[in-house]
Amino acid sequence: MSDEGKLERPDLTLGVSLSDFNNGMLLGHVHNDPVLLVRTGSDTFAIDAFCSHYHGPLADGLVVEESVRCPWHHACFDLRTGEATRPPALSPLSVWQVEQEADRIVVRRKRDQAGPARTAAADEPRRIVIVGGGAAGFAAAEMLRREGYGGEVIMLSSDEAAPVDRPNLSKDYLAGKAPEDWVPLRPDDFYSESKIDLRLRAQVTAIDRRAQQVVLGDGKTVPFDRLLLATGAEPVKLQIPGADQPHVHMLRTLADCRAIIASAAAAKRAVVIGASFIGLEVAAALRDRDIAVHVIAPEQRPMERILGPDMGDLVRALHEEHGVVFHLQDSVTVIDGRKVSLKSGRTLEADLVVVGVGVKPRLDLAGQAGLKIDRGVLVNANLETSVPGIFAAGDIARWPDRHSGDSIRVEHWVVAERQGQTAARNMMGFNEPFDAVPFFWSQHYDVPINYVGHAEKWDEIAVDGDIREKDCVLRYKRAGRVLAVASIYRDIDSLKAELEMERSQ
Repeated sequence: MSDEGKLERPDLTLGVSLSDFNNGMLLGHVHNDPVLLVRTGSDTFAIDAFCSHYHGPLADGLVVEESVRCPWHHACFDLRTGEATRPPALSPLSVWQVEQEADRIVVRRKRDQAGPARTAAADEPRRIVIVGGGAAGFAAAEMLRREGYGGEVIMLSSDEAAPVDRPNLSKDYLAGKAPEDWVPLRPDDFYSESKIDLRLRAQVTAIDRRAQQVVLGDGKTVPFDRLLLATGAEPVKLQIPGADQPHVHMLRTLADCRAIIASAAAAKRAVVIGASFIGLEVAAALRDRDIAVHVIAPEQRPMERILGPDMGDLVRALHEEHGVVFHLQDSVTVIDGRKVSLKSGRTLEADLVVVGVGVKPRLDLAGQAGLKIDRGVLVNANLETSVPGIFAAGDIARWPDRHSGDSIRVEHWVVAERQGQTAARNMMGFNEPFDAVPFFWSQHYDVPINYVGHAEKWDEIAVDGDIREKDCVLRYKRAGRVLAVASIYRDIDSLKAELEMERSQ
């Protein structure tokens, strides 16, 4: 924060009056620290002013009872404790001591933050095993320790790297705008200090339900009292000649991203196959690296199935303004060296090819174990599978969604994190239903798209604002009921839509 910006805000060590508050919030500073004062009911709270996820300004967020929600990516913080109660934020914020002096509110120092205080239940599991090192797996392990779980936590990840912030892989990191030390969700020493036994390159080949153990690729076994399956999804492979060449990439892991960056260093022309969120975020990142980009996809408009035709047209226009060339209602038939042949007969030159044609849930392990499967691993409201003691979370889990009334499976980072946390608490015996409203965000150059809810089908899209001016809220309805809301630069509206869906459940 600049000195000039600091002077524009009230110095909370000198005190402020209640009349200075705007909509119950007041942004000030204590020495060099930006601090947000929040007035709710008769209480006044002081908390760090910026989200611990991507530094979103909480003063532009939404206060709900004794919490504040970040306007950018819907993280939530407890105003009393500073705890990050909802991902994507995982780290707490500092809370500050609020003092009343005459008719003024004064803030001078941070409060001490106490750790969890709990007594282990008599039937608490002694060992919890987590299969998967993605969003759900990491969030579960972190939450177990945050809640004071004292048993063993073993995390089996097939990846080569410790858990990373995967959304960054297709956004700022791939574009060269973020250093690699932003990518890990936690530094390496976090796992040893938290007594989380993270085992990388661990291939789980089977689940022995009767013996309550998982079997690894080297034949070793790992017993469990509770098991969380968070195996995630894997990219769909393109079944065409030439798709296995070294300059043809998919993007899922940190290693995948590093490989694309290495290829991009000498590339002048790239082809992105697929106009999904990931495909178009990759296209934007490569344009930031001044690489010519062509996008090939079978649909008439990018992302029309999720966002509708008008938003699809906007997304296409955004990318075309930045030089991306689309080949829609077309497909790739052959990749022959640097030549990419299309079904339409056209041939494109490409030094780099990135395939983003979707992902599929990794269900083999669950199916082999005899868990009930229906386009995902079926779980109950507590995220427990058909086998007691085995839970599932993230991209593989199909759960009963209270808002839509459907059984849904969602491939969103924030959903996976929130499910991992709920599964962790339920493996400890909390008996807590998962009822969070799905949320995701996508970034296209300087334009963010936020989406809450879940609408696989709709019969009406109600638009508030102007899509072409990038100032809008779209409500996706079925039989008059709002199932999902997409927005651009309407952060408060997005937060309020999420809250309304929560309260209507």
